[in-house]
Amino acid sequence: MTTTRVGDGLAVDDDLLVAAERAVAAALATMGGATPDLACIFVSGGTPEETERALVRASELAGARTSLGCGAHGVMAAGHGVEASHGVSVWVASLPAVSVRAFHLEVLRMTDSVAVLGMPVRRDDDVVGVVIADPFSFPADGFVARSHDSLQGLPLVGGMASGALVAGGTRLLVDGRVVDRGAVGVVLGGDLSVHTLVSQGCRPIGLPMTVTCADGATIYELAGRPAFEQAKTALASLDEDDQVNAVRGLQLGLVADEYVEQHEQGDFLVRAITGADHASGAITIGEVVPVGATVQFLLRDRNAAHEDLAAVLGVVRHSIGLEAVAGALVFSAGARGREMFPTTDHDVAAVRGALGTENVAGFFTSGEIGPLAGRNHVHGFSATVLAFGA
Repeated sequence: MTTTRVGDGLAVDDDLLVAAERAVAAALATMGGATPDLACIFVSGGTPEETERALVRASELAGARTSLGCGAHGVMAAGHGVEASHGVSVWVASLPAVSVRAFHLEVLRMTDSVAVLGMPVRRDDDVVGVVIADPFSFPADGFVARSHDSLQGLPLVGGMASGALVAGGTRLLVDGRVVDRGAVGVVLGGDLSVHTLVSQGCRPIGLPMTVTCADGATIYELAGRPAFEQAKTALASLDEDDQVNAVRGLQLGLVADEYVEQHEQGDFLVRAITGADHASGAITIGEVVPVGATVQFLLRDRNAAHEDLAAVLGVVRHSIGLEAVAGALVFSAGARGREMFPTTDHDVAAVRGALGTENVAGFFTSGEIGPLAGRNHVHGFSATVLAFGA
């Protein structure tokens, strides 16, 4: 019987090379001398040059057969999160009987189209892909939307690197080398037990409605009434405190699977309302919405985010049963740090506690990638998790 072994380490130091060395040492300490098959390394707080050196140094010291990572606004491991500070998070795993194939996706721009090159050919025993993308140069929305067909249903988990403020500042690590554009990742296959989850951190307001008039991403009518009026009705049903939160947190959920008769909280793909026009009664969201689609207004706030993460973690834990979880990777929205919760530890601590494993690491993203209702999506303000069974 093969056993997955996982370790994680977190170090904070003004010298990112020192932090890299300490984080790797902590991660390897629980591996019992086993050589990692995969190392995931995340670096926050440095210049692009400092981030690159730390990524390479940590990769060298980890000695893994495959390495993956990026610069980020914040990192997580060892039960803690670090934001806007010099820190390095390292996660290593020994994965017996598992194939690990790294890739670097590059974008070929043509006159009227974009092609993504570098994705490995899907194999029959592939289980999951992990993807980390540069938000400035990689068309993540289009790539992920088409991935169900192009990758024959392979689930993808990951996020958008968040450490850079301008194009060219992103640093991505793949197999010990650093690139500044595109996307990097691994495809894991073979004898591997994994569990994916997406927590979008919202709770429903009112009842599901049918889109009765829409044009692209603009919705004019819901259930035969102006969409703007329906939004006002939903807001009026909230108490005073929730109405204040709704100024920033009102979202619209699109049912991910129209064939499900009873729609529950996790069945909706959450999208932000980006515009509203009182005169026309229309609202606009960041997604094309067809007439006939089922939608529901949702509210995102601290309590909803906490409760939704606990709920989806509970579902995963229940489905696993008595099987132990060896470790997990977490990709949390940057807004889920101190901006939402009292500490940056919230998501990593919640995952550790719910899944019963100490070996959890990840980073704060500028967009999260994860499957919902059998299809991959790019999310916002969410947490996506990839848990590894022992």
